[in-house]
Amino acid sequence: MGEEEARSWICGDETAKQMLSRVLKDRAFMLLPPLHRVPLRAGNVVEITGASPSAKTQILIQAAISCILPKTWNGIHYGGLGKLVLFLDLDCRFDVLRLSQMLKHRLLQANRLGNGAWWQLEESNVKSCKSAQEKPKTVFDEELYVSCMKRFLYVRCYDSLELLSSLKTLHYRIRQQEACGSQVGVLMIDSIGAFHWTDRLSSSLALETHNRKSLSLTNVVEMIVQELKKLLQVHSLVVLATKATIYEEKYPAIENNRKFSSNDDFPGNAASKAQQPLIREFMPSSWQAFVTHKIIIRKSADHRSLQTGQQNLSAYLLEWLQPQLSSIDRFIVDDSGIVIVS
Repeated sequence: MGEEEARSWICGDETAKQMLSRVLKDRAFMLLPPLHRVPLRAGNVVEITGASPSAKTQILIQAAISCILPKTWNGIHYGGLGKLVLFLDLDCRFDVLRLSQMLKHRLLQANRLGNGAWWQLEESNVKSCKSAQEKPKTVFDEELYVSCMKRFLYVRCYDSLELLSSLKTLHYRIRQQEACGSQVGVLMIDSIGAFHWTDRLSSSLALETHNRKSLSLTNVVEMIVQELKKLLQVHSLVVLATKATIYEEKYPAIENNRKFSSNDDFPGNAASKAQQPLIREFMPSSWQAFVTHKIIIRKSADHRSLQTGQQNLSAYLLEWLQPQLSSIDRFIVDDSGIVIVS
């Protein structure tokens, strides 16, 4: 049977259209700032690390909107991927109203660019309505809005066992969506270390039982990684996962491989670098080996806040650690989403 399958694979023909459809399906794509520096391909796993709060979830929401928006709709260019997003909420703090607000802003912004003559949009139109009676002065395509929201699949998990159960059923859910003509583009996990301390406590409580291996922190993470690998082998996905930071106040002079220092706003400022605490890597080695790209986010030290109109907004810095890039992006989060500032 194996020889017959091998011969059929070798002799199998496909048209040029089928070949291009297969190759272009997994082509690299660029997300909006601040994730625009590195093109991502199916199979990439991006870890976004930062203290709480550091706009990690906002970055996921902005990336999700870029994914669920179509490239074009009724002659208007939206620049999206037109794919599904699977969002696993482990923090249980996701705000769907924030997703809706940012999506509506993107729709209104695209309509302005595509229909400039009639566009009249005030700042209040992209902010949340204070009451049910208040309505935006500019309308957008409700059909497109509903279509985009349907591409956002949300799952909330309260512990690692629920996360494992959800991952095991995702393959079936993805197959259901593909049967309807939809393709999943991004799997988001917010945040991957949410159950670290709970699982660690469970490990200590299981010392006198025979189920120590099944309850160990390392074993749980290994099973999660294995389920994610199975999904990536079958489906063309990019994984975006956020992770909170744990700082160390005391550390040896010689750093080991599980510790890295967060750089200052400007690489040449050695004095400020010395004041930066070390970030301790708490995830097991199985997860670290699984990650292909790493990003660190921290608050801007030279600009604690930016005055924009009547709002006082905090500024953040985003740096690529893997692959290591020389550029560092500074951004703020306003009503419209993430905005890169100079």
